[in-house]
Formats: sequence, C-alpha cells, structure tokens
Amino acid sequence: MKNVVRILTCLFISLSATVLVQAEELESIETVQSGFISDDLTIFMHAGPGTNYRILGTIIAGTQIQVTGNSDKGYSEIIDDKNRTTWVESKYITDKPGLRFVVAELNEKITSGQEFSSQLDGEVNALKATIVDLETQNATLTKETAQLERTLNNTQSKLKDQDTNIQKQWFYMGAMVLGIGLLLGLILPKLFGRRKSSLDSWQ
Repeated sequence: MKNVVRILTCLFISLSATVLVQAEELESIETVQSGFISDDLTIFMHAGPGTNYRILGTIIAGTQIQVTGNSDKGYSEIIDDKNRTTWVESKYITDKPGLRFVVAELNEKITSGQEFSSQLDGEVNALKATIVDLETQNATLTKETAQLERTLNNTQSKLKDQDTNIQKQWFYMGAMVLGIGLLLGLILPKLFGRRKSSLDSWQ
C-alpha cells in the first residue's frame, strides 16, 4: 500500500512539474513581441545581458526581431531574423519599422499603384476604342437613316403623283361618259323621232 502511495505521489509531482513547465513556456510565448533594430546601426549580439558575455555576431539596423520580454542591465533578450536567441542593448530596440521596411512598403505600394494605373489605362483605352466603334456605327446608321428617309420621301411623292394621275383619269373618264351621255341624249331622240314619222307616213 505504501508503494502505491509513493507511486501516486511521484506521478502527481511529475504531472505538476510538467504543467508548471508548460505554463512557463506559454507565458514566455505570450510575452514575445515584435520589434525592430534602430536605423543607421550595426550592433553586436551577446550571449547574455552585458559586454562581458560572448559576442554571437552582429545585427543590421532595421532588422525585424522578436522581443522575448526578458531584460537585465540595460539589455533585452531577442530572437533575430535567423531565429537566434541573443541579447542586445535595449536602447537600440524600437517598435517602429526601420527605413528599410518603410521604403520597401512604399515601393510595393508605388508598384501596386503603377499596376493599378496601368490597368486603368488599359480599361480607358478599351473604352475609347468602344466609343470610336460606337461613333462609327452611329455615323453609318445616320447615313442609312438619311437614305431611308430619302427613299420614303421619293415613295411618298410617287404615291402622291399616282393618286393625282388616278384622280385625273377618273375625271377624264367621267367627263367622257358625261359627254357621251349628252350626245346620246341629244341624238337618240332625233333618230327615234324620224323613224316614227317615217312609219306614220308608210301607214
């Protein structure tokens, strides 16, 4: 029974230690912040917080780093752009990006702006070409409309002339019929009158 209690106690201590270690790692992860090295500098990186620690190399101004949150004696622990954990003087760390990053960002924006401008120029040129095409079509349609109007006017004029001619023909035919009727009206009675008188004389 005592052995079981000892085993359980050891397991509890191990689990507690593991949880504490994980909690410390989480705290260290949460405290890591983004930062930059000040411009116009190339500074030494040390193995610890001070010049008495071994130099691990140099870091260029404007380099983006991760600040772990650990600091001592005017030095701060950082993780550089090559994923190395080292120490640099705290006064050289800033939360603002260096000129290198600002210039790169501005150049990217300028490039994007130029690309967008080129795209707009292409769209404007396409619209201009469309406008020219529409103007050409409009001019063609205007010419065709004018020609159709002339044809319509000519047709209407011909129809009017035909109506006038038909009216004239009907008038002439009516006059002829009237003239013939008058002549017949004058001649027939005389003819019938003569025949009648001749028949009377024969009798």
